[in-house]
Amino acid sequence: MVTELSTQFSLVNSWINELRNVEVQQDRMRFRRNMERIGEVAAFEISKSLAQKEVEIQTPLDKIKVKEIAVQPVITTILRAGVPLFEGILNYFDKADCGFVAAYRKHDANDYFSIKQDYLTCPSIEGRPLIVADPMLATGASLIEAIKDLLTHGKPTQLHIVAAIASKQGIETISKAYPDARIWAGVIDPDLTSKGYITPGLGDAGDLSYGEKLQR
Repeated sequence: MVTELSTQFSLVNSWINELRNVEVQQDRMRFRRNMERIGEVAAFEISKSLAQKEVEIQTPLDKIKVKEIAVQPVITTILRAGVPLFEGILNYFDKADCGFVAAYRKHDANDYFSIKQDYLTCPSIEGRPLIVADPMLATGASLIEAIKDLLTHGKPTQLHIVAAIASKQGIETISKAYPDARIWAGVIDPDLTSKGYITPGLGDAGDLSYGEKLQR
């Protein structure tokens, strides 16, 4: 199932507009914060689908029975571009455990790429909801590799994928690989370039958040 958060107009549309705008992109702090905000909205929506349990709490006047999340999720992201979106989700699921994947596109002389994944750290996800934050869901290749390795840490009850901007092709690829996954996208762009970049997209989310990198 795919949910495009910007289909029904809200503040999400304004945040995505700022993420794309080349003038606003010069403000790294604002770029990161807008990514966080989208993560926060996605976390709120995801929370509605989680299993509940009944607990008893004491107020200043009485004891009452209330509902709580039955099992806290595991939130994961792909370093480094995914960190701001991940932080937004974690702002709301503040009791969650976390995992991290280090993966990147290794470009050749013609600027075509393969996916290199060097590192993964994650708690057990057995019997827990798994949330994966990936700000730019382009081809889906790096995300599939990351999820494949994450699933060696257990079988989750739910799989949620959060992206600020996704391509139509990337969503189709992920949905085919993981048909039970719930995808939450800020906006879905129609095309990829011949080199696998989302268009109109927004550029390199990692560079815009943290500065340009030297690719080794």
